[in-house]
Amino acid sequence: MKQNTLSVSGGNSIKSLYQDARRIIEQARNNAVRSVDFCRVQMYWNLGRRIFEEEQQGKERADYGAYLIKNLSAQLLPEFGSGFGVRQLETCRQFYRLYPIAHTLRSQLNWSQYRRLIQIEDPDKREYYELESVNNAWTARETERQINSMLYERLLMSNDKESVLAVARKQRIPDSPTEVIKDPMVLEFLGLHRESSYYEKDIEGAIISHLTEFLLEMGKGFSFVARQKRIQLEDDEFFADLVFYNRLLRCHVVIELKTGELTHQDLGQLQMYVNYYDRNERLPYENPTIGILLCTAKNNTVVKMTLPEDNKTILASEYKLYLPTTEELVKEIDAVKKMARQKKEEEV
Repeated sequence: MKQNTLSVSGGNSIKSLYQDARRIIEQARNNAVRSVDFCRVQMYWNLGRRIFEEEQQGKERADYGAYLIKNLSAQLLPEFGSGFGVRQLETCRQFYRLYPIAHTLRSQLNWSQYRRLIQIEDPDKREYYELESVNNAWTARETERQINSMLYERLLMSNDKESVLAVARKQRIPDSPTEVIKDPMVLEFLGLHRESSYYEKDIEGAIISHLTEFLLEMGKGFSFVARQKRIQLEDDEFFADLVFYNRLLRCHVVIELKTGELTHQDLGQLQMYVNYYDRNERLPYENPTIGILLCTAKNNTVVKMTLPEDNKTILASEYKLYLPTTEELVKEIDAVKKMARQKKEEEV
């Protein structure tokens, strides 16, 4: 018996040693990759600085910069390869001009992310994506995806620029659902196409299969709680599609999925789920439960007339199964702004 005990103890010790060794190796590898990535960022920044300084010496000639870069590229390419072509050197120069202070460069960002950021002309928008890439440890692909899905613009549809940037700068914590939850939500990563034959269970299953991407789209502070949460009300059973928890808003978030345009009955059912969570699940220190009705289309007037005037917990958000074009999102943003102006005029 004693020998068996020692054997088990020794096995646990070896397992623990293996787990610690594996963690040490992975951490070292990750640190090495980040170090190499940031060295690359610094290399391109220094190249941009040197090109810019040389260019300024010939500023009386309008075409001197183009000549300088073309000549430099012709000399670098044979020795260092295709990573130093004319376009890349022009990008280096632009990089330095937008980030002229070396110590402001962020070691958490790689060159692919910086290269995408410098394509953004609006400085506030560029700062937002830079900060959020760092705050959320986005990969280059995730940064690209958020920019392409116009995350910044979608947040501005229901928030002012100052509050959006303040959250990104960590100057304040979101205290309103509209600061976190987007409308519309872009779910192109589900790999589904917009078809009338889809059922709610198809969308729900795709979300569970792509839960990491869905949490990224949902925004800050979300964690998954339940799927098809059973709610027993006397002899009747109901099932809430998805339940999450948001640690920033300190509340549960119940999501109902609809493949068509929402109805007042849908809003009433979601209100019932929210009431259930508030009365049976919510702890004393937590905030009221939020309900989100995800639908393919919504009638804002129906939403307005169905919900109380002081409603702050039930939200209707459209979802898109494809990446909308810039023109489509701009059109939606303009429509939302127009509605906001009309609401203010009515209040006056």
